[in-house]
Amino acid sequence: MSAPSPETTAHSDRARTSLEALRAEIAKAVVGQDSTVTGVVVALLCRGHVLLEGVPGTAKTLLARSLAASLELDTKRVQFTPDLMPSDVTGSLVYDTRTSEFSFQAGPVFTNLLLADEINRTPPKTQSALLEAMEERQVTVDGIARPLPEPFLVAATQNPVEYEGTYPLPEAQLDRFLLKLTVPLPSREDEISVLRRHAEGFNPRDLQAAGIRPVADANDLEAARAAVARTSVSAEIAGYVVDICRATRESPSLALGASPRGATALLSTARAWAWLTGRDYVIPDDVKALALPTLRHRVQLRPEAEMEGVTADSVITAILAHVPVPR
Repeated sequence: MSAPSPETTAHSDRARTSLEALRAEIAKAVVGQDSTVTGVVVALLCRGHVLLEGVPGTAKTLLARSLAASLELDTKRVQFTPDLMPSDVTGSLVYDTRTSEFSFQAGPVFTNLLLADEINRTPPKTQSALLEAMEERQVTVDGIARPLPEPFLVAATQNPVEYEGTYPLPEAQLDRFLLKLTVPLPSREDEISVLRRHAEGFNPRDLQAAGIRPVADANDLEAARAAVARTSVSAEIAGYVVDICRATRESPSLALGASPRGATALLSTARAWAWLTGRDYVIPDDVKALALPTLRHRVQLRPEAEMEGVTADSVITAILAHVPVPR
């Protein structure tokens, strides 16, 4: 591979600076969720979608809204409820009495950033309405495929499945999410910082007053994606990714391991992370850093392992400890 030109390197550096500024802007509203914020940025770089899971009140929705406020992109929000219909998301044909014809009325999915709030509180029929949009970047209504804007990102939030009134996402839809990020409860120090901000007048419903401003646009994002695409991957690293995914298929604790799509996703996220940290090549630590959020929703525990308290994260962590690391 030939070395990038000075101009290309300068574009890459400017794009990285913009993405770093994006993370800093989100931090103005969201405290103590650095790894979650970084995961959302990685999903943006990889043209992927992100699923945010955590108990109510851990700033999942605030994080997605802060991301939208930090980007000069169009954004829409859908509150998923038990009575939400697929056409409420994708759009539908509407009869126009003036022309006596049916015309297509676009749904909220026709945007750059779609916040799918509490996606697991709506039935599977409506959840599946997003499948084509997430994978094909288009919506088909009445046999006509309508392309979605570029860039397009679904940032979905969900409560843990054991909470009342939730519908587990089917495996096919989970696999469409590039990353599943768990949003933990804040540490004591971070929670004190949150309270102090609220005492000083912070209003989570007024992000402009919080000082969040657009620091990156679609051009910055495209330049960053082009730089990530130039990040080199050795044959040894590719083999390492494959060995990790194959080990999930052979694990006695898992009924379902990561598919080849999971392997390509892990390679993509590792490249994005390598570029964000200032390198133009991937090392094993990049793969390890993104293995949990990239694979945890692509594997399925055996019932007996789940009863014993085994988690997907613990199985993947054990696999990372045993798969030989390339030099």
